Amino acid sequence: MATIKIQQIGSPIRRPSKQREILIGLGLNKMNKIVERQDTPEVRGAIAKLPHMVKIVD
Repeated sequence: MATIKIQQIGSPIRRPSKQREILIGLGLNKMNKIVERQDTPEVRGAIAKLPHMVKIVD
């Protein structure tokens, strides 16, 4: 299955707790951290909820 690299570009400070939970669910917790996840609809949905805090890295 294909993988996708996700980088955190925004801080969870002063954000709703739901957004923090999504970041933790993706495995992100520090600025500029990059994680590799399976490219599934669930992961794509989590990324779509945080377009201001994460980006997809090539």
